[in-house]
Amino acid sequence: MHIAAILFGCVFLVGVLLDAFQTIILPRRPVGRFRITRFFILVTWSPWGYLIDHWASRRSREQLYSFYGPLSLLVLFVVWALLLVAAYALIYLGLHVPFADPTHPITHFERLRSCVYVSGTTLFTLGLGDVQPASHVARMLLVLESGTGLGFVALVIGYVPVLYTAFSHREVSVALLDARAGSPPAAGELLLRHNFSGGHDALTFLLADWERWCAEMLETHISYPLLCYYRSQHDNQSWLAALTAILDTCALLITTIEGPSTRQAQLTFAIGRHTLVDLGHVFQQEKEEQRYRDSPPVRLHDDEFARLCEMLSTAGFSLCGNVESHERLSAIRKLYEPHACAMADYLRLELPLWAPIPPDPLRKRDGWTTVANLRTPAAIADRLTRHISSQSTSSSHLHDNESHPF
Repeated sequence: MHIAAILFGCVFLVGVLLDAFQTIILPRRPVGRFRITRFFILVTWSPWGYLIDHWASRRSREQLYSFYGPLSLLVLFVVWALLLVAAYALIYLGLHVPFADPTHPITHFERLRSCVYVSGTTLFTLGLGDVQPASHVARMLLVLESGTGLGFVALVIGYVPVLYTAFSHREVSVALLDARAGSPPAAGELLLRHNFSGGHDALTFLLADWERWCAEMLETHISYPLLCYYRSQHDNQSWLAALTAILDTCALLITTIEGPSTRQAQLTFAIGRHTLVDLGHVFQQEKEEQRYRDSPPVRLHDDEFARLCEMLSTAGFSLCGNVESHERLSAIRKLYEPHACAMADYLRLELPLWAPIPPDPLRKRDGWTTVANLRTPAAIADRLTRHISSQSTSSSHLHDNESHPF
């Protein structure tokens, strides 16, 4: 009896079963630093990203990155299966389980070959019968391994639809944000496109939908972290950019813009930040987050903030007329930007801008702008009338704030 082979076989078997249980069945964040899935991602994701960054063209990078999520899922299943085959083969070898193999003489190498062959055919429930067990212990182990194989196949069949259902549900809101916040999304563009009669109500409903979206992200992506590697359908969209744009919008509504959407913005901001923090813990980005806290990234320059405030004020939004609003915005940004930047660096995704990109005649316009320019002359005239009236209201409000700052 080879004790070392039995020990290694039992360690492989318990490790694979525990890792599959935490990855597929357990509806909580997986724990443990020595998990097979975690080690597999560490070994594969960094080399994959390095090769793409240094060898692929800029146009094909996002397409190659999108291969990693589905491909790593398939390879992970193969790794689990190989480890299960090796685990049972080592247990057979360590227990000196006799197998009747009339085609090969009984030598040490042939015994090992027979153990691996029997383990593989039993795990995948082939049942060829050319190599047969010759003891009660061998028969019990074969029954146990065949049950393990059936359970493994059932888990794989049930796991893939759950992943793709969660992925599709996530991407619906990301795709809908394209017409509401631009592509790529921007907080300023989201606010400007809600500059219409009843726009604050529509913005409140939108933030409420994203509050629920963040709650669903906590339930699905914490339990199935592999979903974070799944990219969106279009290169200029991503779940991280969409979530960051929503958090930017909430930060502006809380600190800079007055209106009825502030309360909902606080609720959405709280759970959105919670989502980023928990995902950072899943991928163990604490060191990167601390680095961004020590040297915060400059996503919003002073001149860009001034341009953003001027655009929003011109559009009719009521802005806080004191200097402290910029300081409050900087303080609230420190609560989530380090986590967003750390995740963006790890997943190789780009974070959105704050202000919308200035129009470029050579740049293709998105669908929302094209449809907006096809409105009737009466609607355009009504829009201009409301725009002039909002400018006068904003000017008077700013004058009141200068006289009575809060």
